[in-house]
Amino acid sequence: MRIRDALPSDEADWRVLWRGYTEFYETVLDEEVTAETWRRIFDGGSAISCRVAEAEGRLLGFATHVLHACTWTLAPICYLEDLFVDPAARGAGAGRALLEDLVALARERGWARLYWHTRAGNVTARRLYDRFATADDFVKYRIAMKG
Repeated sequence: MRIRDALPSDEADWRVLWRGYTEFYETVLDEEVTAETWRRIFDGGSAISCRVAEAEGRLLGFATHVLHACTWTLAPICYLEDLFVDPAARGAGAGRALLEDLVALARERGWARLYWHTRAGNVTARRLYDRFATADDFVKYRIAMKG
């Protein structure tokens, strides 16, 4: 298995994984949002990046992350926004490898923090996440304005 930056040629495979990810979270996104997300991944002016897990020429999963400034640190921090592994590939270490890769990038690039969230009931993901960090006591609030 190899972890690397997403390439424009990965789009078809990424879209299959992305569809599985949005279905897992029981959400439907407009095609325009999906297309713009993919475009932003390759836009040098965008804060969004994507790493992929690949084996035998096939994408197994992805980690979309956003690097941003923080009022509590001098160095930027990284928000892991999306992490998904193909259900057929789960248990082979792709999720762990994607997280380890982001931790290594954070250290190498001097990011002050790597953080993410998941649903409280996502037991499978939390088993993995608990190996990396301890969940804190913050409660998330969200006001949706527009998609």
